[in-house]
Parts: sequence; structure tokens; C-alpha cells
Amino acid sequence: MMELSEIVEFARKFSVLVKINGPDPKGLKMRNHAFHQYHSGKTTLSASGLLLPRNLLKGVNYGSCENGALIVTVASVVEPFMSQKSKMLNAQGIPELIPGAQIDVMIELKEGMEQNLVSLDDDGSKWFSARVLRLVDVPASSSAVQSLMEASSGSSEQCWEVGWSLSARIDSSQKFMDSEIQTNSEVGLKDVSLIAKAATRIAILQLPTLLEDLPKVKITHTNKRGDFLLSVGSPFGILSPLHFFNSISVGSVANCYPPVSSDKSLLMADIRCLPGMEGGPVFGERACLVGILNRPLRQTTGAEIQVVIPWTAIEGALADARAAEPKSLNCQAPSGFIKSLPVSCSAAPLEVQKAMSSVCLITLDNGVWASGVLLNKEGLILTNAHLLEPWRFGRTTMQGGPAEKSVKSSFTLFDESTPPGVAGEHRNQVIQPNDLEPRDYLGKNHDFRNIHRIQTQISVRVDLVNSWLWCNAKVVYVSNGPLDISLLQLETVPLLLRPMDVDFATPSPGSKAFVIGHGLLGPRCDLFPSISSGVVSKVVKAKLDTSDQPASQKINVGEIPVMLETTASVHPGSSGGAVVNASGRIIALVTSNAKHGGGTVIPHMNFSIPSVALEPLFMFAKDMQDMTFLQQLDRPNSELASVWAMMPKISPEPDPLLHDMNDMLGKHKEQHRKGTQFAKFMNERQELLRKSRPQNPVQDLTRDTIPSKL
Repeated sequence: MMELSEIVEFARKFSVLVKINGPDPKGLKMRNHAFHQYHSGKTTLSASGLLLPRNLLKGVNYGSCENGALIVTVASVVEPFMSQKSKMLNAQGIPELIPGAQIDVMIELKEGMEQNLVSLDDDGSKWFSARVLRLVDVPASSSAVQSLMEASSGSSEQCWEVGWSLSARIDSSQKFMDSEIQTNSEVGLKDVSLIAKAATRIAILQLPTLLEDLPKVKITHTNKRGDFLLSVGSPFGILSPLHFFNSISVGSVANCYPPVSSDKSLLMADIRCLPGMEGGPVFGERACLVGILNRPLRQTTGAEIQVVIPWTAIEGALADARAAEPKSLNCQAPSGFIKSLPVSCSAAPLEVQKAMSSVCLITLDNGVWASGVLLNKEGLILTNAHLLEPWRFGRTTMQGGPAEKSVKSSFTLFDESTPPGVAGEHRNQVIQPNDLEPRDYLGKNHDFRNIHRIQTQISVRVDLVNSWLWCNAKVVYVSNGPLDISLLQLETVPLLLRPMDVDFATPSPGSKAFVIGHGLLGPRCDLFPSISSGVVSKVVKAKLDTSDQPASQKINVGEIPVMLETTASVHPGSSGGAVVNASGRIIALVTSNAKHGGGTVIPHMNFSIPSVALEPLFMFAKDMQDMTFLQQLDRPNSELASVWAMMPKISPEPDPLLHDMNDMLGKHKEQHRKGTQFAKFMNERQELLRKSRPQNPVQDLTRDTIPSKL
């Protein structure tokens, strides 16, 4: 097993910074790029690239093998500077750049790597001139991108684009009369298939010299959710190579496409990357090459999914393109030139991967989806109440995502609640009817108000071994207490259900946490749940009042964890998903994200309900007979409510120090010099605090609150 430092050292040998500079009198070449340099009528763009070692160089086989080193990068960095002829679709031959355009590549050189040619920079790097040898489409990856984009094509809010959220967005109504700008390829980008092709197109660059002493690279052909990933690239590279050249980012595989095939054509990565890193190599454990980083898929709301083009998909595309070329361009290479690694290592423990089958996909008949957690083999599912009663949580419509804006999906269920694709192949799974009806407790003791408001068709997709099955479900319980929880019951129960194991211990801050859920990519994408990794960043505790409970029902006494914060990425659709530890046991239920006042969701700041606070639910799930466990969760609790309302604890009397501060500031009310704004702020805050002390703090807790940026 290689150490992380060893993988980093190995990976840096193959990562380069690609820079292209050329005339741009109208200042248009930087369109749709997140950063650029513009000086004296010239624009400079940059991306990252993969320097090919000899064992991969023979496989690419463009030009003579002795003519120099080859680099693979994204085509988007060079396409703005291509001539009009080369921009035409299906253009053949070597791409031509506009006059005055030049490509340079920065390489981190080690001892023995052509250091005798020129002097190195202080950091051991060196610029080389390069030329474009070929642009190559990657059909397998473009088909995957097209499928994901078309699955959400009916919703403007959930419409997918390609590119960084930092890149300037061009008004679709803007028209460019210049014939150089109005090319066939750009007009055709309105078509999803052409967008997908352009998004996954790669460029082959050639250096004038062949660098020696690069080690052989092993290729991983099998990628799974949770696999370790390490990306090397140069974010904002041209702005300061000294600071940004060959930066490292570490993460894991969040999901794969297609989901049930061993040949993955697109990987979705849970990794924090920045503009300029696209084109850079991505390695797995044991320093095996996984693929190259691509620009992310992006929703109009700003949410991003980082994608990786697997090397196996690139290899197939290069082979097809090479076969179409004249044989004179090829040099002979032995078959089997790539030393492959059939099985990749996994960063997520095996127990975490097993826990993924315990997370369900929940859909409503209005197209909204969310996640859920299987509690027992009888088909009892835990999810969020805001999916069923959004008005109680500040939402105007039903929605399944945490802290997202109101969205409408184009998804509709097919006959027998079975979406197309692989799901329909498993209708013969053994199932049994379930006679569990909503308890009288719901109608009599639970104050199940206006039940007609949630009379909606609920369908749940449960994941089995390499397959899934759709079942109808009904509402069993919706909490009236401060916690955002509800229970669903499958009407027909498969025999192979795997309920989630639970851990009631308080997780330590800094301990590993994995979030499993159906975030962003909905039912029509036919994907298994995604996984993201992070750490527990904060555990918030509160005191639960159990004075009126019988001794037999007092599960938790005193202060217990009531909110868990993690750094794992959480996106809309992950509501009701599971936060699990390294043992694959659920430690919390996902509920919400932080959201900036401008509406942007912050994926890596999220909030979950710890398992220990949900212990009554797990006790009820054992035999589903004792309703007193659910009654505990319905009791009002002002301290618990204040935690989830993001408000400080309300004291019965103001702090004496605030009285003194108020008196002191009152003496300066008539002064209008610098500093009186603070006095005004303190006076207004005191007035708000007095107003926010209602007679019934549980019901009016969120009224007259001080506005926040989050």
C-alpha cells in the first residue's frame, strides 16, 4: 500500500500546465472561461494536462513515436484559437490555429529529464512550445453526459450545463455578427448531443522533445463508488504558476455511469477542484491512472458535479480515431502495451459500500424526490418531514432537497411505478404484501392535521444486489415535534431488504463521515445513490426534558447530541439520506444545508439529526407496536427547537451587561460621529431581543428573528 505522499510524488511527474496565447482584438476568446489574462489585444487561457509516458505513448500512436512527447488535455482550452476551417464540424487533419496563436506547456522536471536543454525555473519547472496534433471525441463519455443532461431537460432550475460556476454566462439572446464567431460548431451547441461532445472532447498536443525517465503507469479498469481519487492540476494557473502549478486535490468516486456496467464511461467525483485543473490526471490508490479531470456539470442554481473521463474511455476513442487515419501516420506498437490493474482499491471501507443498499430513493407524484433509510426488514423507511409537509419548514412547495429553492422536475413515474432501464428487468423479485396500516394513533393522538394535504402517491426504489425494485409506500408517521422526521411503510416488501445498522455513540469531531443519498441526479438518471466523504465538524448538544415520561420510556436523559455538522458534500435530493461512520453504521439523518442569503447552497456545510436523538424511532422500528416511542418525539422542546431554528438560547432575563451597555450607549444617541452606527445596532438588537421573547417560545420561535447571511 502506497502512502499518500508517495502517490502525490508519482502523480506530479505526469501533470502539466497548458497555456495558449493569441490575438483577440474583440476580447471574445475568454467567453465561458472562469479566468484569463488580457493584455494589448491578446488573450491567454490555461488548463492542465496529462504527460504520457512511453507505455501510453505507444498506444496513442499519433505521428512518429520519435517526434516528441505527447500530452492529453481538454479541447476547450485550444478551441477558441482554432481557425474557422478547423472549427467546422467533422474537420479532418491537423487542427490549425489562428495566426499569432502559440501553445506552451509547463512541465515539472526531475533529474535526468532533459535538464541540459535549458535552465530551469526556481521550482524546477520548464516551459516548452507545443502544437496541436489532433482533437478527439470520446463517444462513450459524451453519451453519458448527454444521458444525464437529457434526464433533467424538462426543468429550467435543474437544467444541466457544462462548465465552472465561476465562468461568465453568455446571454443566449446575444448575437455575434462576426463570421469568425458564428461558426457551425457554436450554433450546433444548442443541441444537447453536440454540447456533450464538445464537453468531453480532448486535444492531443506534441512537444518537440521526448522526455525520458518517466515511469510506467498502471491503469485501473474497475471504478467503484467510494474509490480513492487524487487529482493534480493548476487552478488559475496562468495567473501565478508559482502559487498554483501542480496543486493537489483528494476525494473519492461519488457515482459511476452507467451504473450497472463494468465499463464506466463517466465518473462523478466527490472532490474539490477549481477552474484550470480540467485536463489534469486523476490517480487512484497505488498510483494507478483513473483518467483526466473534466469541467463539471453545473445546474443553473450553481450546484456542480465534478466529472472524470476514465482513461479506458479515452483509450477506446483514441483507438477508433487511430484506425480511421492513414497507416503511414502510425508506428508499430506491440499489443498489450498497457499494464492494467483489474481491481482498484477503495477509500470507502467495505462496510460503507454495503450500507449504500440501505438508502432508498423516494419520489412523489409531483416529480419531487428525496432519500430515505431502511429501518427494518418489514419496509419501514425513515425520511424527512419537509418532503411531505414543506409548509412547516418555510417551503412553498413539496421538495426533496435540503435548503434548496422550489424546483419542479420533469420526472413522472411509469406504469406499475417502474422507470425504464434496468429497473424493469427485476420485476420478478420475490415480494410479499404488508398489512401494516396507519395507526389509529395518527388520527386520534397524533394531531394528524389536514391529512388530505399529503395524500400523494409515494413510490420508493429499494436497492438490491446490482438491481433495484420500485414499490408503493404510505405515510405511517410525521413528527409534530421540532425534528424534521417522518416514517413511510412499503406496501409490498421485497425479501432481500438490508436495513441500516445504527450507532448511538456520539461521534468525535474530526472523525470520518460518509453521506449516502440521491443528491442532484434524480430518478430518470437510473443511478445508485452517491457517496461523499468528509469529517464531523461539529456536534451540537441540547437537554431533553424527560420529567413527564415513565421510567421505562426514558431512553436519553440530560444533554445529548441534537445536531451534527459535517464537511461532506450534500446537495438537493440528499434529504433523508444517511450519514454513516467508517463501520457503515448510521450516525445521523441528513436534513439541510446552509444557504447564503443570495440563494447559493453551501454543500460542505450541512446539518443532520444524530442517531441518538432518533433512538425512539429505532426502538419503535423493532416491532412497530409501541407508539409511546413516537409520542416522545412529538413533545415540544424549546431548546431543541432553538437549535434547529439557528437561534441562540433565549434567556428569561437580558444579560445585565447588555443593560449597562444599553445605558452607556443611550448617552450618545444625539451624537452623529463615527461609532454611532454601532450604538444604533445595539439598541435595535435589544429591541428585537425583547420582541423575540414570546409567551409561547416554541410556536413563535422563528418570528422577529435577526436576519443572517446564512
